Amino acid sequence: MRALRHYCSADLWLAQIFSAKAVASGGVVRRSVSDVERILGRERLELEIRRRGFHLIEAGDQFIVICNRAPVRLVV
Repeated sequence: MRALRHYCSADLWLAQIFSAKAVASGGVVRRSVSDVERILGRERLELEIRRRGFHLIEAGDQFIVICNRAPVRLVV
């Protein structure tokens, strides 16, 4: 039997990401690039990240959101 995917609106999906405990504590959340592109769109995610003053990294097939406004320094 084929699993049915639960439909989630872009607004709800975005709200769920930014309501995670990691966001409130200044942590990190990650989402697959394909999910972002399918559900929300890259541009909308980038706009929301900028609006919040967070940082967005694309690494392989994942978007990594650093949920604080502190400067980021890539070490290696």
